Amino acid sequence: MSGDLERLSLNQITTKSWTLPEAVDGCARWGLGWIGLWRDQVAAVGLDEAVGLLRRAGLAVSSLCRGGFFPSTDAGERDARAADNRRAIDEAAALGARVLVMVCGGIAGGGLDRSRGMVAEGIAELAPYAGERGVTLAIEPLHPMFCADRSVIVTLAQALDLAEQFPAGQVGVVVDTFHVWWDPTVEEQIARAGGRIAAFQVCDWLDPLPDVLLGRGMMGDGPIDFRRLRRAVDRAGYRGPIEVEIFNADVWASPGGEVLDRLVAAYRRHVLD
Repeated sequence: MSGDLERLSLNQITTKSWTLPEAVDGCARWGLGWIGLWRDQVAAVGLDEAVGLLRRAGLAVSSLCRGGFFPSTDAGERDARAADNRRAIDEAAALGARVLVMVCGGIAGGGLDRSRGMVAEGIAELAPYAGERGVTLAIEPLHPMFCADRSVIVTLAQALDLAEQFPAGQVGVVVDTFHVWWDPTVEEQIARAGGRIAAFQVCDWLDPLPDVLLGRGMMGDGPIDFRRLRRAVDRAGYRGPIEVEIFNADVWASPGGEVLDRLVAAYRRHVLD
């Protein structure tokens, strides 16, 4: 592994056309020691085979995506989601992923306030279960444009208000540049987060935004000051992997090797000092 890439992690959604074996092989060939996994890709090869692939490649898992989606319209839906979240925790533990990313879910029956209450209730129910298995539930605040359908938790301050109710080993937060770069209090909240930063993810904001969901860009393609945010998480004590997570149809259509070439160059140019 090249010394300046020791923290770099490929979130496998960035090379969506690659299967899990291909992504693991790509990380090995480009000298990366970390990968961020998605549950559907793990399921496609089977949990045991995924564990074996990672072990043979000597690759560590920076995070597993995703759990969450707590707001529900009825008890049956709530119970099904709770059971799926427990399965996600078990999968993370089996994979050696100490971080399960929690996308908390949008507005369900009862409106915004009630939906936020259901997120708090869901986290409280899962936190001890996760802690017993060595997995941290990492609450990811999403940009406010996702409040209705993906996450009623839209600022790092909100995520920390929830996380601070639990031991740091059970519940932390994700700092994702795409979702928090606009927040005038972001550096203050990162400093507040301290040891609760469970994951740091990077990608850029494209202007104009070509698509709400698939509008993330490679570092350097937009206005985000990555060094400023990386230095802030460093000052807060975070020394873990830095995941590149890009949702973008044009990136997905490119060969995975070309994406990794560009990713490594952009990481060196825009994220590192």
